[in-house]
Amino acid sequence: MELHPDKFDLECTTVWSFPRRGKWATHKSDWRGNWAPEVVRNLILRYSKESDHLLDCMIGGGTTAIEAKILNRHITCIDVNEEALERTKKSLQFDVDNNAKQRIKKCDARKMDFIKNEEIDFVLTHPPYADIIKYSEGKIEEDLSSIHDIDTFCDEMEKVASELYRVLKKGKYCAILMGDTRRNKMYQPMAFKIMEKFLKQGFVLKEDIIKKQHNCKATGFWVNKSKDLNFLLIMHEHLFVFQKV
Repeated sequence: MELHPDKFDLECTTVWSFPRRGKWATHKSDWRGNWAPEVVRNLILRYSKESDHLLDCMIGGGTTAIEAKILNRHITCIDVNEEALERTKKSLQFDVDNNAKQRIKKCDARKMDFIKNEEIDFVLTHPPYADIIKYSEGKIEEDLSSIHDIDTFCDEMEKVASELYRVLKKGKYCAILMGDTRRNKMYQPMAFKIMEKFLKQGFVLKEDIIKKQHNCKATGFWVNKSKDLNFLLIMHEHLFVFQKV
């Protein structure tokens, strides 16, 4: 098993594009909505060092956990979805020559009481974009991906921001990948609404990286819809890197 990509260069601009998604180690792309390992590897290498304690509070398909293990970072992985947690455990079933440890726990990111104040060296996570992809049929109080109203979703994400600020060490970084959507044909800047919630909690904005989306094919049906109804297809996401100062 190859534990590293054949070719990898650390990104040095605010526009990231990965047309071919990496599949080294146990990475898979079949968990809907998970982020690319290239994104995670860039973040970990740039904003943490070996033996740091990382946190992904919405671990999803386990991408962050895999990269943390390979790159010798300890990590706490949480999610409200049992399937995500079991998948993460399975994805970590490979050997590496380091002492990286993984803590996997079912928990709501809005209330991470088991994590101590300023315990974490680096946070990186890819939350759901409201209910664009629903990961369960749970109630709003149980699953953020069950929330349709954008303002309600952002208010709940502010609770996540508050917890992340609490558990993160001073001077350290928090990276969040968020996208936008449309409602009633109008563009909804959900990412910027989330950014405002994090700033309100005390974070400062280090970087706003534009990540091009390649898994949304601009062909056929949606191209015709775009032309017929006069709207543009959303093909980018915002990768915010915040700092606790």
